[in-house]
Amino acid sequence: MFARRHSGSFILRIEDTDTERNREEWVTGIIEALHWLGLDPDEGPYRQSERMDLYKEAIDRLWVHGYLYACDCSREVLEERNRNKKGSRPGYDGYCRDRGLEPGPGRVLRFKVPPEGSTIVKDLVRGDVEFRNDSIEDFVVVKSSGAPLFILANAVDDIDMGITHVIRGEDLLPSTPKGILLWRALTGSSDPSSSAKVSGRPLPAFAHLPMLVNERRQKLSKRKDPVAVEEYRDKGFLAVAMRNYLALLGWSPRKGPEKADIEELVRQFRLEEINHSPAFFDVVKLTHLNGEYIRGMSTEEFVAEYGTFRKRGVGGDRGEFDEEVFRRIAPLVQERVETLGEVAGMVNFLFSEQPPMDSASFEKAIRNDPAAKEILEAAKDGYATCPWNAADIREVTMRVAEMVGRKLAKTQSPIRVAITGNTVGLPLFESLEVLGRDRALARIQRMLERIAGNENSPS
Repeated sequence: MFARRHSGSFILRIEDTDTERNREEWVTGIIEALHWLGLDPDEGPYRQSERMDLYKEAIDRLWVHGYLYACDCSREVLEERNRNKKGSRPGYDGYCRDRGLEPGPGRVLRFKVPPEGSTIVKDLVRGDVEFRNDSIEDFVVVKSSGAPLFILANAVDDIDMGITHVIRGEDLLPSTPKGILLWRALTGSSDPSSSAKVSGRPLPAFAHLPMLVNERRQKLSKRKDPVAVEEYRDKGFLAVAMRNYLALLGWSPRKGPEKADIEELVRQFRLEEINHSPAFFDVVKLTHLNGEYIRGMSTEEFVAEYGTFRKRGVGGDRGEFDEEVFRRIAPLVQERVETLGEVAGMVNFLFSEQPPMDSASFEKAIRNDPAAKEILEAAKDGYATCPWNAADIREVTMRVAEMVGRKLAKTQSPIRVAITGNTVGLPLFESLEVLGRDRALARIQRMLERIAGNENSPS
């Protein structure tokens, strides 16, 4: 939204320098999820794994100008020294800073953090955040394998790509002063004698966004919470609703409703208006918003959207599917579902020879109802000759209800189970009209035969 509002470029960069933790399917998931949401980047994806020569050049430059030093302290040695400090600040203690080690196998490269002064992060969301340099340890920028860490690769990429704004989660705020120190070293802004080719490149503006939390107000976890965008797509959430909801996490427009198209959100968006507090990812609210979008569609849009969803094979459809039949019932479905994933359960009875039978519904409406057989027989006789439309089918059912001395709603129950296999669902009379007379009568007959079979079976 920020890039669009200011006619900028939205860049996608894949940070894959850590080869041990990379999987191509994760990259594919990122790209496909952004595309589904309508957030295709203007540039990229750039893969850091393909830019190693650039990082090697930067590492060499930092080494030559004295910003880096080699360290052979193992993790175990560092932990042991920290245990023996007895109250001193934990972290790396600069042990190798003046040992004069050369780069080599088993040795990481650390950045020499200035011992005095402070580094200020000018944040568009949080204002100026000051970090005392003596609270920042000499951090690793190159692994013992020679691979650069993301903090270095990102600084190099930001400089090379001319990044003007870095917008990311607040969990990365503590690492930002390290990035700023690297930026200054790489651009020569802290060393007038540097011959860096990118000297004078201005530091980007930073904006650290609030973290997302779950219903327990705990940070969303990739291990415990459903955080993959693809999961919501496959559950039947609409891209437009998901995008709208994500835009409102930690920010809301000053004017108009929260349900708004992306153009309006872009027009009103201001980084400075983002809330500092953690943003609650409320699935209930997202689901409600998704339902509003579904109900706001035209029938044709809804049918097309469901067709696309169904083709992904995640909607739970059973048997054949007839788009024209679905189109006839679609307006009733739209009124009752909040996600596309709920559609199949409502309409599968239309596309199968025999509807899937819910056992609890059968027990309640058929086996435990002494009037079920009489109702089904009367309905079958009436439906055989009446005009086949919802209004006339309702009139026949009303007469059946009067005959058995029941209200219409309770009279419908055995019929609904015989037709749909469930006690809940779409309006019965419209469903019967779309299903067709012959199929409806055949289902009622099969249910009567099932009842007769139960009556005749030994107890």
